[in-house]
Amino acid sequence: MKNYYGKNVFITGASSGIGKACAEAFASNGCNVTGISRNTEESTEQFPGGGSLTMRKLDVKNEEAVRKFINDLPGVDIAVLCAGMGVAGPAETASMELTRMQMETNYFGTLNAAGPCLGRMRKQGRGLLIVIGSIAGRVSIPMQSQYSASKYALEAFTDAVRMEMKSFGVRACIIEPGDTKTGFTSARITQNEDDQSVYGNVLLKSVAKMASDEQKGRSPESVARIAISLAGKKEPPARIPVGLDYKALMFLLRLMPDRCKEFILRKLYLPK
Repeated sequence: MKNYYGKNVFITGASSGIGKACAEAFASNGCNVTGISRNTEESTEQFPGGGSLTMRKLDVKNEEAVRKFINDLPGVDIAVLCAGMGVAGPAETASMELTRMQMETNYFGTLNAAGPCLGRMRKQGRGLLIVIGSIAGRVSIPMQSQYSASKYALEAFTDAVRMEMKSFGVRACIIEPGDTKTGFTSARITQNEDDQSVYGNVLLKSVAKMASDEQKGRSPESVARIAISLAGKKEPPARIPVGLDYKALMFLLRLMPDRCKEFILRKLYLPK
């Protein structure tokens, strides 16, 4: 593994899915990985080749605790911010409680970890921040307005960080997975799923379509391989979709008029 940044790696959401795959990939490549999750058993595992993975129980929504934890780490050369969750439902009836939960985890949780990581990287004159976004952060998905909004926010945040931190030797990029087979699918919260009066049938069919596509999707290891490759780049790209098909899709959607794009997305995610 080519690595321009260092062997101390910090990962959020490291107990499952993409976070776990990234943690194991970096540890397998000789890095000293510290992973956090609100649902994990605390442990330390040694990997062949000299790498290690230490898991600690910590919720990214706890700003003060996260900041103290990161500041107490021996080093932070690479940070991979994976923690996230999903809420599905129509924008009209979006619960403020669930919306806040969505943003607190996906956006503010990322900020809680990013701030102290960037501070340490700036002081040492190098570092790599990898944010796990989503294709839904580039193309808003119907019945996932709040999830898409949280991932759109991460796109803007990462772009600003790239510009602000470049002169300090710190790089930032966002990985954009599409459908990925993880526990994210079963953990998704669907609001108003019993309300059949207006959106009920469409909502349930839309969520079923999302779940089916995700379970047929790529493995979390495909995302981890990209994260590993980014550590070997002095100038990583601003954003990288996972897979040639999604790269092609993003290119085509940039060329399409908005009405064409909306037509395709309605056909995909608002089945009658």
